[in-house]
Amino acid sequence: MENKETVVNESHVMKEKSKKVEELRLSGIEPYGRKFDKKHEISEILKFDENSDQEFQTAGRIVAYRRMGKNGFAHIQDLTGKIQFYAKKDELGDEGYETYKKLATGDFVGIKGHLFRTQTGELTIKVDAIEILSKNIRPLPDKHSGLQDIEMRYRQRYVDLVMNPEVLDTMKKRFEIIRYFREYLEKKGFIEVETPMLHPTLGGASAKPFATHHNALDMDMYLRIAPELYLKRLLVGGFEKIFEINRNFRNEGTSVRHNPEFTMMELYQAYADFNDMMDITEDLVSELTYHLHGTYSIPYGEHTVNMAKPWRRISMKQIVKDTTGFDFDAMNSDEEAISFAKKLGIELEKDKKYTKFGILNLLFEEKVESTIIDPTFVTDYPKEISPLAKNSAGETEWVDRFEIFITGREYGNAYSELNDPKDQKERFEEQVKAKEAGDDEASEMDLDYIRALEYGMPPAGGLGIGIDRLVMLLTNSASIRDVILFPTLKKEAHFE
Repeated sequence: MENKETVVNESHVMKEKSKKVEELRLSGIEPYGRKFDKKHEISEILKFDENSDQEFQTAGRIVAYRRMGKNGFAHIQDLTGKIQFYAKKDELGDEGYETYKKLATGDFVGIKGHLFRTQTGELTIKVDAIEILSKNIRPLPDKHSGLQDIEMRYRQRYVDLVMNPEVLDTMKKRFEIIRYFREYLEKKGFIEVETPMLHPTLGGASAKPFATHHNALDMDMYLRIAPELYLKRLLVGGFEKIFEINRNFRNEGTSVRHNPEFTMMELYQAYADFNDMMDITEDLVSELTYHLHGTYSIPYGEHTVNMAKPWRRISMKQIVKDTTGFDFDAMNSDEEAISFAKKLGIELEKDKKYTKFGILNLLFEEKVESTIIDPTFVTDYPKEISPLAKNSAGETEWVDRFEIFITGREYGNAYSELNDPKDQKERFEEQVKAKEAGDDEASEMDLDYIRALEYGMPPAGGLGIGIDRLVMLLTNSASIRDVILFPTLKKEAHFE
């Protein structure tokens, strides 16, 4: 965090810079300019060489500046790259060079000129004209030490992006990933839709919500924890292949994996099931990996992950048995399963009632999940932890569901969607009982959704993929805060 000496020094520099802003105004130069015709991106200019006779006109932030008598050099940076420019009094004239002399690192400028190559071989723009577009009054961090304080980097992302090119590259990759999702799904015939962020009823996932109040309607509402129930209403209405890239909000703690506000992609396909969702997932994510990296083998932390198709598919029962020795089918009672878990050192909540299905899931979360490195579909989940999924054929306690695990983390969730209104209502009723018993993540009864199902919803497959975690994986980022432009943070004390 900033120390007192840093704050005092910064305050002094800001006062001096502010004086120069007023001096510019007094001399008739506007320090905060208007429109500038940026004809060329810097990356475009860098494709040319010094033999080009073309005049280039570009704009960006000065990231390095030096002056030597009647000439000087500076580096200007935009979103696409960085290039040096050269200012010479004989070329710019007295007025133009006076403008150059008033520049500093951090300023935005517009320049016009021709290319040449310096004695050191650096491609450079010799400027014919220069225009101040925005004066910097708060000093950027020292270029050698940069912006290194992690919390300050997340709070002042606008500075982080300027000082750390790798951060800008990560964010650009994030939006390339989202664009790829859209293009892939649209080619598959999916339509992008929008559903509400304000929900009158809590549902679509098991999570603690953010609650709010609509004054005009005088009703309590929730920020969306998932768009699922609204998207499936659209299947009732006749849409067949839809997706939404959406913001969700869950009132939970923060960590390297969790941010209270996060991005998901959810899709639904009528007349499909969870097997189709597996096919879409492995093709989409595998080919996205190749698109970004030119290979299916990528680093993540200490691991090298093979994202090539096909991905492993294994039931929860089998992978838990293979890893821990817990044979679900051999368990004759809940008590026997509980005893097995205790022998493995699993801590159980005293007041919570555990079934052998719950123990199976707990063993998976505590003992298995972290061991999965390469992409794996874990399938066939207990019904009691899957209130929106369709029963597996001929089963009463198991559902058609999978989750995607890579590098010890869950990246997505999918079902064969439950479309029986009677069954769905009974499961909602179980959720209501759980909520009344103190489970603040349980869903509420959504009678309108039941009514929608009563009109008839076709069998369907549904899939949700966490965009933030996937970006972490594909950019080898250790924390979710590294891939979100403005992560949720506690308010700074001196701003309160």
